[in-house]
Amino acid sequence: MRTRRRLLSDFEGTREIWPAFTDVMSTMALIMFVLVLLAYVRNLIAEKRLEASRQQISLAERQLRMVQADVQAGRAQLAVSEAKLGEQQALVVESNRQLGNLRAQLTNIAVLRVSVLNKLKAAIEAQLGRTGDAQVATIGDNGDIAVNESLVFEYNSYAIKKQAKPVLDSLARALGNLLADEEVRANIDTVVIQGHADERGSASFNWELSAKRATAVLEYLFQSNKTLADTYGSYFSASAYSKFRPVNPEKSEAAYQQNRRIEISVVPKDAQLRKMVDAYIQGPAPAAPPPAPGQ
Repeated sequence: MRTRRRLLSDFEGTREIWPAFTDVMSTMALIMFVLVLLAYVRNLIAEKRLEASRQQISLAERQLRMVQADVQAGRAQLAVSEAKLGEQQALVVESNRQLGNLRAQLTNIAVLRVSVLNKLKAAIEAQLGRTGDAQVATIGDNGDIAVNESLVFEYNSYAIKKQAKPVLDSLARALGNLLADEEVRANIDTVVIQGHADERGSASFNWELSAKRATAVLEYLFQSNKTLADTYGSYFSASAYSKFRPVNPEKSEAAYQQNRRIEISVVPKDAQLRKMVDAYIQGPAPAAPPPAPGQ
């Protein structure tokens, strides 16, 4: 009896231990599941981060390749630029050499032009000095000879006065001596006899009168010195400017007398080149000052 009771007591104790063991195992299984789940989630997050890192690395590699390509292209362009720079430097050296030669040539041309004008002025002054009449003709700094028409022609006439013929004879001899100089002749394009009138009267009348007077003077020069017509006739021309190139803009009798004139102008060859030479020798014009505020 006692033995049976003790066995029943042991069985009941054993029955109480089994549920506890089951609870413990369930708890451990749950813990293991949670740990496995956490490990899986962690691995999943790590893989996503790894993939993002791989994409960043791939993008960086592509950018690096692009930078390397740009560097190579830049080096190629630099090599081309250096080659072109060398060519430009050679061109600059050659241009400087040619510019030096041009300056020397332009200076020689300018000196020659001044020499021609000085010879013309000296020759004419020498001839006019023999006439003793300084009122009939004057010589400008540019070498042009201005003859007062009122002392050469009657009013509204193109017939040359008797007292003007000695001066024109002197001019004819001076021009002949000038053209006899081979160096001077080689640099003269034209000797122009210009007729000028004052502003009074119609333009058409003044055109005709100034043209007839210029032609009359040229014809007389040819008659006075046959060499001018026979040998150097191709160098001469006559032109008329009417009232459009006055030397004195005033409206007085003295101004009108100055404007009524015959001018003898020596035009060097390549007149535009001569203007360029003068501008080059004189240098660039000073820059204009900036406008004042508010203008």
